[in-house]
This record gives sequence, structure tokens and C-alpha cells, in this order.
Amino acid sequence: MSDTDRGWQTSKRKRFEIAAIGAIGVPVIHGLGRTWRWRVEGRHHLDGIIANGRQPIMAFWHGRILPALYHFRHRDIVVITSDNFDGEWIARIIHRFGFSTVRGSTSRNAARAALKAKRRMEEGFSVGLTVDGPRGPARVVQPGAVWLAKATGNPILPFHLEAASSWQARSWDAAQVPLPFSRVAVVMDEPLWVPGDADGPELERWRTVLEQRLFALEAQAKRLLGAATTND
Repeated sequence: MSDTDRGWQTSKRKRFEIAAIGAIGVPVIHGLGRTWRWRVEGRHHLDGIIANGRQPIMAFWHGRILPALYHFRHRDIVVITSDNFDGEWIARIIHRFGFSTVRGSTSRNAARAALKAKRRMEEGFSVGLTVDGPRGPARVVQPGAVWLAKATGNPILPFHLEAASSWQARSWDAAQVPLPFSRVAVVMDEPLWVPGDADGPELERWRTVLEQRLFALEAQAKRLLGAATTND
């Protein structure tokens, strides 16, 4: 970690900001989440993985962190968060929703974070990965989820969340915040089992498959919301 990244640890102002973000963010998320109306498809894929004694590598786009945080709360899921100022306040919030964390990112300490995630899976935890995070490019799957599936023998569970009504951030990931009382679709796909001997071009093929699955899930979620509107 660089000196710049460590600066928040010795800054009273930064530590106060982290505490304030958590104090405000947790009740706001709880308040919003209680109003959302969920429509779920593919839950049996998640249940089937767990019933077979495996743990899913839950793969989704960075721009859907907020609804994912609320929907999958208190499920013994480990997530990777950056080891900088932003990662610290994010970690403090998600801990309150029952997640645990390992620190690192695709841009710094990636190998160390991946090994920590592998050990947590061996202890019986699921892992959640924003596959295009933490800095993008948006909607481009990074290789971490595929490597973790190969290394652990656990499957990747691709999923997508989409809100019928939302505010969209002007950020690299176009983060979506569902509005109060919005319908939110959650769709999960069949698990992807990456062979333990996969290497080189084969790993790239699986990365591409995961990327394509996530795009298809987004279209499926939008169709689900459209059907729900017709039936309401």
C-alpha cells in the first residue's frame, strides 16, 4: 500500500469521514431496501450449489453493488474491497449487512487478495466479486472469478439486478440506485464450472462466456420487469 493510501489511517479528519459515512449510509440503505419489491428468477441455481456442498463465486457488475448488498445480506459472503480510503468506508458499511471482507483489488495486491478469497472459500464461505471492478473498464470481465473457480473447484454463479425506477450515478460504472418502492429484478444463471486444468486460451474462453452470460442476464432482468408491469 502506498503512503497516499495509508494517509487516511493517520488523519483524524479522514477517520471522522469514514465513521460519518457509515453512520449515515447504513440506515439510509436499510430504509431504502425495506421499500424495494423483489422479483427473482433462478434462485434454484444458488440453492442447488449449496445443496451439493459447494460455495458459489457470485459474479456481477460493479454498477449493481447497492441492490446486491441489500438483497444478499447476512448470507456469509466474503467480498474483496480495496485497501484504501474508499475501501475502508465501504467495508465498514457492508460489515453491518453481514458480509466479511478481504482487502485488495485488481489494480493492487490482486494476487494476495485472490489467495485470501481462496482460503475463505476453503473455510466454507461464498465469495462475491464485481467482475469489472474496482475501476473498470465497465462491463469488461476481469479474470479473477475464473481463476478462483479453477483454483477452488467451486462454480461461478452469474447474476444481475435491475431496478424499474432508479437514479444513475455519473460514475465509470453508471451505478444504479433503485428509487423508493421500485421493483427490482434479480436473475441468476446456471453455474459455470471451470475445469481445474484449464489454462491460457481456455481460461480466456471462460472469461468471455461469463461476460456474455452477464449481458444476457441484464436483458432477462429487463424482460422480467416489463412482464411484471404488464401483469400489475
